[in-house]
Amino acid sequence: MPYKSSYRYARISARKVRPLADLIRGKFADEALEILRFQPHRGARMLEKVLKSALGSAQDPDNPQNKGRTVDVDSLVVSDAHVDGGPMFKRIRPRARGMAFMIRKRFSHIHVTLEEM
Repeated sequence: MPYKSSYRYARISARKVRPLADLIRGKFADEALEILRFQPHRGARMLEKVLKSALGSAQDPDNPQNKGRTVDVDSLVVSDAHVDGGPMFKRIRPRARGMAFMIRKRFSHIHVTLEEM
């Protein structure tokens, strides 16, 4: 049974978080948390929060998906971790000779799915 969690409109470019998602895909959930804990990137903190949220929904006995049973956290695997691009704030920066360049302040959507082994 999959347990999903997502962080939509994260104020970071998807390009910065994708390598971190590649690191944890296919790993056990507790091992993935350890990997992210020692990464110095800001995106690792965001991905860590999403992973903890998915773990929390797996452990919650009141979750309708669980149907009153308890889930063994040690057997959960990160089956899918992907980062999609979100909307952009667009700003204009003046340049030489009266031109203007577009500055795109990017957002991303971070998704994590856990499944039992």
